[in-house]
Amino acid sequence: MNAVLDFTALNETHDAAARCWVASANETTDFPLQNLPFGVFTVAGGATAPRIGVALGNRIVDLVKLQSLMEGPALAACQAADSTDLNALMAEGNEAADALRLALFRLYRDGSALPSRGACQAALVPISEVKLHRPVDVSGFTDFFASVHHATNAGSIFRPDAPLLPNYKYVPVGYSGRAASVQLDSQVRRPRGQIKAADAIRPDYQPTKKLDYEVELGIYIGAPSHRHAPIRVEDAWRHVFGVSLLNDWSARDIQAWEYQPLGPFLAKSFATSVSPWVVTAAALAPFRTAAWKRPPGDPAPLPHLFDELDQQYGGLAITVEASLTTIAMRARHKPEHKLSRSSAADLYWTVGQLLAHHTCNGSWLECGDLLGTGTISGAGPEALGSLLELTRNGLEPMSVGDEEQRTFLEDGDEVVLRGRCERNGFVPIGFGESRVVVLPSGGRT
Repeated sequence: MNAVLDFTALNETHDAAARCWVASANETTDFPLQNLPFGVFTVAGGATAPRIGVALGNRIVDLVKLQSLMEGPALAACQAADSTDLNALMAEGNEAADALRLALFRLYRDGSALPSRGACQAALVPISEVKLHRPVDVSGFTDFFASVHHATNAGSIFRPDAPLLPNYKYVPVGYSGRAASVQLDSQVRRPRGQIKAADAIRPDYQPTKKLDYEVELGIYIGAPSHRHAPIRVEDAWRHVFGVSLLNDWSARDIQAWEYQPLGPFLAKSFATSVSPWVVTAAALAPFRTAAWKRPPGDPAPLPHLFDELDQQYGGLAITVEASLTTIAMRARHKPEHKLSRSSAADLYWTVGQLLAHHTCNGSWLECGDLLGTGTISGAGPEALGSLLELTRNGLEPMSVGDEEQRTFLEDGDEVVLRGRCERNGFVPIGFGESRVVVLPSGGRT
């Protein structure tokens, strides 16, 4: 049995009874002792370069300050953490990162006999006092289309007679995005592009009127693969360092004009937002679940996209949520408007299948590559992961707050993504949040 995909490959870091001597890690938090996600930070107002830390309750563990307490693979990982991004740590491999995670768990677990408690305390920085940065220097970005619900919903808008194209259930559809556009930003500027109205003879160059978000997960590649050596489904998680939230912003009116015949381009390349924390593959082990069960009549995956253990444990029980606030709502201190709540467990294609397909033609993955799942939508109206679906491409306005409506995003709107894992017998863990405000269009008219 492949240990990477063995659902029973848990260790003491998943112990639900373990408590932390950092009190906030024992409260309702995305970052209990059982999570320990990696991110990049600087202390607000400080002169030091960005470096790597681990979230623990409402604190960050500054890894640079703990090198003297580490040994073996954990020391190698901790030394790699003296960097401005996670790439060097990821390149050490999951074994080293997992060893560091285990060492941190033991250092901060309540009840441990620690003569070094003072050093561990000195390494803690309040999250409220830091600036978070993009965690990974992204070398390549591929966005998939792994939700059959989203694919069907989008297709029914543009092709009501044939919403799902015949290749969808055979091949994980994706496109190559722009790595430089992947950023950790608190703002996104409304893009301009060519837009052709249905009754117009020619397109105009103008700001998009159909700015949209997409609720996704981002899969970060650690261990690279090799050219002409396709990744097998059963080996895929050996290459996955961790997972974050991802919002692949979309200009639907620009997209409608430009996407034929070669697919998305400027409608997608202006911005892709990621969240600051990367939850490791090891932390996600308790939340592995069965792949989405294909209904009767659907074709079985082709042999290079099938593994029995992946069908049993290749899914991810990660709940993702999107919320919205407007300028008026924030001025009146109104609560967020919940847009959707869906689960990555409902994706048609597993992470293993995405990596296997990505490399099956002889291509390869590099450390720092990022794979988006595509919009995560579910079967019900409460689980639609984009405004394209929620408003039927703007034909059905949606009420927001007490007095406003939306078809697509307006300037000043703030989109918030969150993610969380829960399973009986285990401590829930989270992903933090992605929070981005829409700015007006700039540039030449």
